[in-house]
Amino acid sequence: MGPRIVVVGAGFAGLTAARGLLRRLGDDAEITVVDAKDNFLYLPLLPEVTTGVVEPRHIAVSLARTLPGAKLVVATVDTIDVDGRTVHWTDADGDKGETAYDRLVLTVGSVNRLLPIPGVCEHAHGYRGIAEALYLRDHIVRQIELAAAEPADRAARCTFVVVGAGYTGTEVAAQGARFTAQLVKTYPELRDQPIRWLLLDTAPRVLPELHPKLSRTADRVLRARGVEVRTGESVAEARNDSVRLSGGEDVPMRTLVWCVGVRPDPLVDDLGLKTDHGRLVVDPYLAVPDHPEIVACGDAAAVPDLTRPGQVTAMTAQHATRQGALAARNVAAALGRGQRRRYKHHDLGFVVELGGLDAAASPLGVPLSGLAATAVTKGYHLLAMPGNRVRVLTDWLLDALLPTQAVQLGLVRGKQVPLAPRQP
Repeated sequence: MGPRIVVVGAGFAGLTAARGLLRRLGDDAEITVVDAKDNFLYLPLLPEVTTGVVEPRHIAVSLARTLPGAKLVVATVDTIDVDGRTVHWTDADGDKGETAYDRLVLTVGSVNRLLPIPGVCEHAHGYRGIAEALYLRDHIVRQIELAAAEPADRAARCTFVVVGAGYTGTEVAAQGARFTAQLVKTYPELRDQPIRWLLLDTAPRVLPELHPKLSRTADRVLRARGVEVRTGESVAEARNDSVRLSGGEDVPMRTLVWCVGVRPDPLVDDLGLKTDHGRLVVDPYLAVPDHPEIVACGDAAAVPDLTRPGQVTAMTAQHATRQGALAARNVAAALGRGQRRRYKHHDLGFVVELGGLDAAASPLGVPLSGLAATAVTKGYHLLAMPGNRVRVLTDWLLDALLPTQAVQLGLVRGKQVPLAPRQP
C-alpha cells in the first residue's frame, strides 16, 4: 500500500489539491477526501440560486464523479491529532470514525465572520451554502406574498437589508433588487409600494478591495435598481421586525442578510499549531513549520505573498485554487515525484456578477463594465467550474428567455440558516 494522503475540505483549494494528487500519484497513493458535503459548491453563483436564475444542483458538483479513485468520507471533522497523525470525524448519522494519514492537506476553508452586535446571530440570515441561499429565496418570495395580503406590515415586509458590500453582499443586493422588481409585477396590490433594498458597509465605498472604477460601476448599477447604498454605516442592533443602524435610524424590516466577510474555520485554532489571525502559519511551500507532513492552503492558511513582501495572500477563490494545485505538486515532490515550488501568484483580476446584463470585471487589471464585463464574467465562471457547465449555461439562457418563477418551495428555517459562533 502506498502513502496515505488525507485532504480535509473539498472547497476550491481541497478539490484542486485532490485532483492534482490523483493525476500525479494515481494508484501509488491512497488518497482520502473528508468533507461534510458530498459535493464541491461553486460559491460565486449562490446569489443566482437565491434569485432563481440557476438551479441549486447545478452549482453543486459531485465529488465522487470529479475524484474517481479517491476515497470519499462525508463527515464533519471534529479534531485532528497532529502527533498521532489521525483525523477524527462524525458522519451525518452521528457515527464517529477516524482516518490515519502519512501526509495531510488541510483546506478547511472559512465560516461567517461575526461581530458583537446584539441580535445578529438570532435574526440575520447567513449566506455560505445552498441551504441558506434557497431559504433566502423562499423567505423573499414569502415576504412579497404576505405584503400583498397584509397591508399593515407591508412596508417592513418590502424592506431588505444586506450588511457587507464586498463581493457577496454587493451581488446579493444587486440581484435581489432585480428579483423583487420582477416578483411585484404579479401583485397589483404592490403597484405603488416601494421595495427597499439597503446595502450597508462601514467602508467608504462598495467593493473597497477593487479598482475604484469597478466600484463606481457596481454602485451605479445598485442605485439604478433602487438599492440604497449606505457606506460608512452598519447595524447597531438587530430585532425580529427591525434593525437599528449605527447612525441611530430604526428601519422596520423582516429580512437581514449577513455578508460581512469570513474567518478561518475554528478547527484551525484547535490544532495547537502557530496561527496568524486565525490562519495556520505556513512557509512559501505551503508546509507547516516543524510538521513537514502537513501542508495547508486556501482560507485556512496564512500563505506568504511573495508579490507583497511581509503580507499574506487574500482569502479568495483565485488564490485557493492555485494554492491547491501547488499543494498537490509539493506533496508529490515530497514523495519523489517532481520538484517543490514556492507559491507566487500575481493577481489576474476579479469579476462581479450583478445580474441580468450587468457586471464588473478587471481581467488582467483592465477594468470593464457593460456587456464586455458580462461576457468576461460569465465566461470566467464557466471556465472556473469543475463541472455542470452546460447546465449552468442552459439556466442562463432560460432566464433570458422566460419569466421568473415566483413560488415558495416550503423550506423551513433549519440550523444552517441563522448565524452561529461556530458552524459545521
